[in-house]
Amino acid sequence: MSVTPSSSPVDVFELGAEHEQVVFANDPATGLRAVIAIHSTALGPALGGTRFYPYASTDDAVRDVLDLSRGMSYKAALAGLDLGGGKAVIIGDPATLKSEALLRAYGRFVQTLGGRYRTACDIGTFSADMDHVARECDYVTGRTVAHGGAGDSSVLTAYGVFQGMRAAAQVAWGEPTLAGRTVGVAGVGKVGRHLVRHLVEDGADVVVTDVHAPAVDAVVAEHPGVRAVATTEELVASPLDVYAPCAMGGAISDEVVEVLSARVVCGAANNQLAHPGVEKALADRGIVYAPDYCVNAGGLIQVADELDPAGFSFERAQQRATGIFDTTLAILAHAEAEHVSPALAADRIAEARMRDVGRLRSIWVG
Repeated sequence: MSVTPSSSPVDVFELGAEHEQVVFANDPATGLRAVIAIHSTALGPALGGTRFYPYASTDDAVRDVLDLSRGMSYKAALAGLDLGGGKAVIIGDPATLKSEALLRAYGRFVQTLGGRYRTACDIGTFSADMDHVARECDYVTGRTVAHGGAGDSSVLTAYGVFQGMRAAAQVAWGEPTLAGRTVGVAGVGKVGRHLVRHLVEDGADVVVTDVHAPAVDAVVAEHPGVRAVATTEELVASPLDVYAPCAMGGAISDEVVEVLSARVVCGAANNQLAHPGVEKALADRGIVYAPDYCVNAGGLIQVADELDPAGFSFERAQQRATGIFDTTLAILAHAEAEHVSPALAADRIAEARMRDVGRLRSIWVG
């Protein structure tokens, strides 16, 4: 699944009216074309990953980075972190464009922001890439374990999604387990493959799909009981108890809601709701939606732990990510009590923390 192109031009000041800063980085010598968006530093410096993706246009890249950086502000607030939200996108195919020179050039641009934005991995970038970025930049998380970093943040991202899914299962069926449930996972790359392992260990019947066939083959080889289908459309139309979108955003559209048999939607993808109003369609069909930026916060928690003065501790980060279970339950309880969607309930809780805790400083300057 890819970002949906749009023909309408982007007015950054209009579309990013909530954002503090948007930076365009260009280095012709290495082919670097990047956009860094800082949504909010009310709670602290903005932290968010670098996405390396072949966007169809610069406008599409800008739209994506604005959406993603806003989501990071809400994710950090909901996770109880003293961090704001930011994101970066590098335009291009990482398979052909990525190089040490490009990553180091990118690091120099991040360095110019003086710590207002701290980067990490995302789609198309890995911990080894962050080691290259860190050779030019002091504000890098998600580095390899060999360099004192948290390593692969998809480990706790998947763990957090699993905790959120357990909470949604408790609301839907009265028990915090996926045992005996059929779970469809769309996207079994960095996060999805770890999520499958948690689900299999919990006794779920797992069905997967991915546009990258080797990713599916690897999961099926590791877990012989896992079934695979050819497309996301086929997966969505299958008999499911839980649907877990773990690829790109916009996965939950009106068409998906119409055919979905699942009682729960809970996955790792960012910005899953294709447009405002989809959350109401989910509620009208009695589908429990666990908000994406709540359940997928484990990776942010993992890389944020690198900023602890005592150094990174996986055990400490995992303990904090376990709290996603309680946070998800609280959001679903608030939604039911206030007769609003879980998406709106999550927004209200995150906005309250940004407002109440961050009200004494509007912009973080180091």
